[in-house]
Amino acid sequence: MYGLRDSLIAGSLALIATPILLASLSLASAQVMTSANYQIHQDSINFGGGLSTSSSYTLESTAGEVATGDSQSTSYKLRAGYQQLDRNFISLSAVPPVTMAPPIPGITGGTANGTTTVTVTTDSPAGYELSIAASDNPAMQKGGDSIADYAPLGDPDFIFTTGASDAHFGYSPSGADIVGRFKDDGGACNTGSFDSDLACWDGLSIADAVIAGSAGPNVPSGTVTTLHFRLSIGSSVVQASGTYTATTTLTALAI
Repeated sequence: MYGLRDSLIAGSLALIATPILLASLSLASAQVMTSANYQIHQDSINFGGGLSTSSSYTLESTAGEVATGDSQSTSYKLRAGYQQLDRNFISLSAVPPVTMAPPIPGITGGTANGTTTVTVTTDSPAGYELSIAASDNPAMQKGGDSIADYAPLGDPDFIFTTGASDAHFGYSPSGADIVGRFKDDGGACNTGSFDSDLACWDGLSIADAVIAGSAGPNVPSGTVTTLHFRLSIGSSVVQASGTYTATTTLTALAI
């Protein structure tokens, strides 16, 4: 398995305004030959080799290639030959900072929202998994003050609900590759095949939670997953003013 990680920073109350920042790393890829129907990432001109298997091993070999192997200097790294190049790639797109809005007054409470997107691209035959995890528990922090993570009972809540005496920070992913936990039947989550707008809300955790994935490759365009964040402060909550921050890591793994 091969993976990439990204950090997301969420936060700010003004009394309660919340910015979210997501930075990321992506890998570039190239194709030897392409058409409207196929891509060949690498090819080999040789006189022998192939795939061999038994009950205890699998071997894929080539014979006749010249000057194969790994080479590197201070300015480059080269993997020459079909076998050296034959590795899966995965990329995680760069994502701009996100500021949640509007600011939430400290006396009356209110709700702030923010949205960002991430694109995962892989040529892995088994696909990928995209997960999210918070660095802190709860995720939203300001010095000694914090805001609770949204906490549905079991499955995600179809509707984000915050009572007058509650303060919550939660998220909802959407996109073609979201996992079954965040799909819905139009009224309940973790059931059906819908991806209703702004539905199926969950709370962050310091443990990785898988939010999207595929069962196969998605080159060359990749798949976009949208992350919706919501911060809600009840009208009877006395929340300390200031800038609150939640640091979150997105991890994409090629399976």
